[in-house]
Amino acid sequence: MPTLASPPVGRFAPSPSGPLHFGSLVAALASYLQVKSNQGQWLVRMEDIDEPRSQAGAADSILRSLEQFGLLWDGPIWYQSQRKARYQTVFDQLYQQGLLYGCDCPRKAIAAMGGLYNGHCRQRQLHPKHPKPLAWRLCGSSIATEFDDLVLGKQRLEPEFCQEDYIIKRRDGLFAYQLVVVVDDMDQGVTEVIRGADLLNMTTRQQRLFAQLGAAAPVYGHIPLASSSPGHKLSKQNHAPALDASQAVPLLLQALQYLGQPTPAELESASVAELIAFAVNHWRLEQVPKQTEILLN
Repeated sequence: MPTLASPPVGRFAPSPSGPLHFGSLVAALASYLQVKSNQGQWLVRMEDIDEPRSQAGAADSILRSLEQFGLLWDGPIWYQSQRKARYQTVFDQLYQQGLLYGCDCPRKAIAAMGGLYNGHCRQRQLHPKHPKPLAWRLCGSSIATEFDDLVLGKQRLEPEFCQEDYIIKRRDGLFAYQLVVVVDDMDQGVTEVIRGADLLNMTTRQQRLFAQLGAAAPVYGHIPLASSSPGHKLSKQNHAPALDASQAVPLLLQALQYLGQPTPAELESASVAELIAFAVNHWRLEQVPKQTEILLN
C-alpha cells in the first residue's frame, strides 16, 4: 500500500462542460472525505484547458453545487485556461531535453495501426514550422506497467498502452490533459488523487511524467464509476441529470452508500453540514467497493 502524506493535499478537478451530476458527486465526495478525514487540504481546480468544450456559466454552477452539498474547498480556485504560459514553459523544457517530437499522422493512420500509435514520426524530426499542423508526442519509454492503487490494490496495465508515445500538445495548439494535470498537481503540491476508474490507465504515464519533471507523484486511488448500464458511466456527454440541491441529503446518503460507507437511519433528517461531519468522522477508504463500475438502480 502506498505511503500517505501527513497532512495530505487532495483535489477535485471537474471539467466545466456542464453541471455536476451524481457521478461527479461521488468522485468529489470520496476525494473530500479521504483528505478531510486525515486533516488535510481539499483543492478545487477547473479543468477548462479545452476551452471549446467549456460551457458559459458551468464553472460557477459547479462551485454552487459543491457549496450546496457541503463540500467546501481550501484556497483559491485554479483555472487551467489561465495557466497556458506555465504549460508552455514545461513543454519547452521537455522539448529541450529531447523528449518530444512532432507528429502529423491523421486519425485514420493511427486507426490503421490498431488504435495505438506506433512511433511512426519519432525519427522523422519534423520541424516546429512544418507546413502541416503538428501534434507533439512525449516519448513513452520506461513507463511502468504496474502501480499500487489506494482502493484497488496492485494494478497491471497493458504494456502496449503504457509504452505509447502519447500527445501532450494537440495539433490545434491546445495542451493535452496528460500534460496539464501533472503540471497542476505538481504546482499545487497534491499528494493524493482519488478519482474515477476511467482514469486508471493513465496513472503510470502520469507517474513517469512527474519523474521526468523532477517531482514526486501523488498516490492514486480509483473509485467505481457510477454507470447507467454496463460500460456507460454517468457523464455530461451522456446527458446525466444535474444535481438537485433540494435533494442534497438524500443524494449524499445515496453517494455514501455507493462508496460503501454505512449511515444510521436518523441521518435522513440531518442537515447537509451534519451529514458531511458524520461522513468525515466515519470515512473508511478500505470499505470502498474494489471494482471499476457499479450500476445504479
